Amino acid sequence: MAKGYERMTVADIIQALGISSGAFYHYFGSKPGVLDALVERIREQSEPPLRLVVDDPELTAIEKLQGFLDVLDAMRIERRGLVIDLLRVWYSDDNAVVRARVETATLAWRGALVGEIARQGLAEGSFTPTDPAQSGAIVVALLQHMGDAHAGAMLAFAWSEGAEAALAETIVSIHAAHMEAIERVLGMTSGALRRTDAAAVATWARALNETRSG
Repeated sequence: MAKGYERMTVADIIQALGISSGAFYHYFGSKPGVLDALVERIREQSEPPLRLVVDDPELTAIEKLQGFLDVLDAMRIERRGLVIDLLRVWYSDDNAVVRARVETATLAWRGALVGEIARQGLAEGSFTPTDPAQSGAIVVALLQHMGDAHAGAMLAFAWSEGAEAALAETIVSIHAAHMEAIERVLGMTSGALRRTDAAAVATWARALNETRSG
């Protein structure tokens, strides 16, 4: 967070933690090994609640997909302060390698989960994907693109009269467009997935303003 992955060195980690190089290399073979461990930690923390939704035998495929999206939203809301604090760091050029590595790994395992939902939807007749596995990956790629678009709007946000309304309009429009795209990829009924609204965006706008004011 202080330097970005590109400029960070193993020596920086050792100094910050007050450990020996031997202790570091006992757990990590290299600097990329730290990145691999970060990716695995993210999966360990975020996969279980998503897996609970996918494995719920009482839910239809549409309910599972909406539940999947709701869990992702809940995780972001739970960590709203951290998400905002790390926004510029995460999207800095110095962390491009980290971002790409995390997104690629996340696309693989989350895409597989959505692929399971897509296969169920195909069996139920509520989805019509030609290839459920590929459709799952495409859906997650769309979600990642939506997250990047939302982040871009939030990074450009500056508090002024009418700024909150403008941000809300942008975020709502981005969300609606991506939900529509997901529905089309899976062959769902238009409007089957919930769209966000201005009230939900307002909480993020206020948090952004508080963080920058602080």
